[in-house]
Order: sequence, then structure tokens, then C-alpha cells
Amino acid sequence: MRTETPPFSYGLLPPLERFRDIFDDALYAPVPDAWWIASSDVTMSTAAIEEGRYRAVNLAGAAAIASIRNALPGREVPFVFGGDGASVLIPPDARAMVEAALAATVTWAREELGLTLRAGLIPVAAVREAGLDLRVARYQASADIAYAMFTGGGLAWAEAAMKTGRFAVAPAAGGTRPDLTGLSCRFKPVGRRGDPILSLIVVPRDGADRAAVRAVLEGVIAAIDEGPDMGCPLPEGGPPMGAPWTGLRDEVRVAGPLRGAFALRCAVAFARRCVSFAIFRFNLTVGRFSPKTYIRQLVANADFRKYDDGLRVTVACPLRTVDRIEAMLEAARAEGLVRYGLHRQEAAVVTCITPSPLRADHLHFVDGAGGGYARAAQNLKRAVG
Repeated sequence: MRTETPPFSYGLLPPLERFRDIFDDALYAPVPDAWWIASSDVTMSTAAIEEGRYRAVNLAGAAAIASIRNALPGREVPFVFGGDGASVLIPPDARAMVEAALAATVTWAREELGLTLRAGLIPVAAVREAGLDLRVARYQASADIAYAMFTGGGLAWAEAAMKTGRFAVAPAAGGTRPDLTGLSCRFKPVGRRGDPILSLIVVPRDGADRAAVRAVLEGVIAAIDEGPDMGCPLPEGGPPMGAPWTGLRDEVRVAGPLRGAFALRCAVAFARRCVSFAIFRFNLTVGRFSPKTYIRQLVANADFRKYDDGLRVTVACPLRTVDRIEAMLEAARAEGLVRYGLHRQEAAVVTCITPSPLRADHLHFVDGAGGGYARAAQNLKRAVG
């Protein structure tokens, strides 16, 4: 008797509760050929960061995730945030809606942030035609949030193809705006007890022994886990709320087309921010909203470590641990096992997607305040050997 294969549902994949399990290829599920990869990144992001625009770069990177999630309400889609870009897996019936959301996001980034955001929609079938694979797993970061992890080489291939102009999504007409509800960046950069904030990317070398590479990655995670709070760069009390005027213009630009002059919209947003600042500053419970509960969930939900064809982390570690990790990776590089890029900085920054402050499943993407993943990726490209 023939048994039909059930349709692929990311939300029904059994979650991985231990981060080190992400290195077990057997725990990943294949993504169907009919699905699509929405890929985006900010061009010249390093130059923008050097100009002090890391918040704008992170907002543009997270905007693709926010716009796609808002275009597909009630549907759980796998995604990964890369600092200056993102990748999202899309079911076949959602392609048209996602293309429109991406096109609007490209236009918004150019007109509101002055950044060039590239975007593409790549068929998963093309990944396999190129001889690679795309598999996904769900890592349960907290009781309320699971983040997607990827392996097989397909995501990296899709991003590279997008950057060449293949599968490009054209910008929408001028003035078109995506729905970025929930996207914000109101918190100050935060350090961690004098420890450096390390942004690190480690990718396997082509043809390297997978077991040996896994041992290296597990060694890196074990070293990080020895530190306080397993490397989480956010303190227990969460990042401090920024002053009401911090990042105000970017938040007004995220809010979308509102009636009134830009100055008036800034004034309205500033008044709202003053109220929010007071609520968090004085820990005021308003109705069903508790700032203390929200901050606890923020720290628990923080996306500071991930795997997408390579290990990516932004963590707080003692200096001796950072030095040990670098020595470990340099030895593995010399053996032909991995390539890596790292960047040390004094603080981390959080970009948030909070569809509703009353729900516990708000997302918080952590990156380094001094360039983070973008700097680490740049150093990865410069690495020799």
C-alpha cells in the first residue's frame, strides 16, 4: 500500500533544545524543491558602519524579515538574520506576496535610510541543480521562540547568486512602503562586565572532513559556554532603554507613510517614546503589560548564536576565552578544516521585532555595535589559506 509523504511544515519540525545538537546533520529536514529562498543584503554595509550607521544597517537587514512575516500573518517561516541582510524560506503559494514585500522593502531602504538593499528570490530547486542541498532545523532558544538553523550549502549559494544579480527582485515604485509593524531599535548598545563582545563567523572548508569540522565547532561552543550566561551578551536586566530621541528619525521612517510633515510625525513619535521610556525607567505596569516580564523575555529570546552553512555568534567572553577561541580556529584553519572571521568590539546592539508587546514571542537580533557580523564577514573574505 502506497503511503503519501505529508506536506512539509516548518512549524511542525521537532525543536532542538540543546544548541550543540545543531551540528548533527541527521536532525535537519530537507526543504522541498518547490520552496523559495528570499535573500537580501545591504551593499557597502561596512562603509555605512564606518560612518556610524550600524543601527540603520541592522534595521535594513531585519526589515526583510519583518516585511515578509507581516505579509504572511499567522504563518511560521524559517529565517536567519545576518546583520546586514537576511534569508527567509518561502512556501510556493506565498511567492507573489513575498516578492511584493521585498520590492517595497528595497525601495523603502533606499528612500528612507539611504541604503542600497539587494534582494532576490531563488528557487530551492536551483540549489539542488547546482549540486548542493538545503536542510533546516528548529532550535528552541527559549520557551517562546525557536530560530531556524540551516545546512547543506544551499543558503550560502543562494546568497552568492543573489549578489551577482541572478533572481533579482526589482524595486517597487517610488513611495511604496512595506508593512514593518513591530520593527524597532530603542535600546542602547550594551557591554558585559568589561568583557569584549566577539562577533564570529566560522565556515567549513570545501572537502574538509565533516567530523573534524564538527569537533572544532563544538570546541568553540564549549569554550563560550564556560563563560557567564553561556556567552549571552545581554545582562539579566536587559539592555538599557535609549533616551526618547535616540534613533527617533529611523523609527519614524520605519513606521511608514503617516499623515503630516516629517517634523510633526517626529513630534508624535517622540511623545510616544517618552511614555515608553517612563514605563521602562520606572517599571510601571500598564494594563496587562509588565516591562519586567518583557525584558526577561527579551533576554531569553535573544538571537545571538546561529548556524547557517557556518557558525555565527555574537557573544560576551572573557579576553582569555576570546584568545583561546582564536588560537583554536587558527590551528583548524592551518589544518585546512575551516575559514573564519572575527571582530572584537566593546558593545552589542539589539534590533527588535515585536508584533505585540503583550505576546511572548517577540524577536531580538543581536549584533556587534562596532560592525559585528559585517566586520567578521569582511575579515573572513580577507583570510588567506
